[in-house]
Amino acid sequence: MASGVKPRVKVPKTAAAGETITIKTLISHKMESGQRKDDDGNVIPRSIINRFTADFNGQNVIDVTLEPAISTNPYFQFEAIVPETGEFKFTWYDDDGDVYETSKKIEVS
Repeated sequence: MASGVKPRVKVPKTAAAGETITIKTLISHKMESGQRKDDDGNVIPRSIINRFTADFNGQNVIDVTLEPAISTNPYFQFEAIVPETGEFKFTWYDDDGDVYETSKKIEVS
């Protein structure tokens, strides 16, 4: 994982079968657009999280393409229906080829 890049995710620990839950994600990332210049006048290369996905038990829940206009430290909040006990897997893809992953389990009663 690249220095300073840290994904954080909030998923309820439990839910009822078929319940709609709210998921919150945040990744610490500078999101350099490639439009700025450094102190010497050189263009700072683009370096952004360009895609975010979330899967539940192997099935895609959300797949987002990000563009350079996205702010530093991208935050997503979305809802998902939880049919069964399982695991959410969250993946962020960086321009430089780095992939950041984390997962959270949820118990359905």
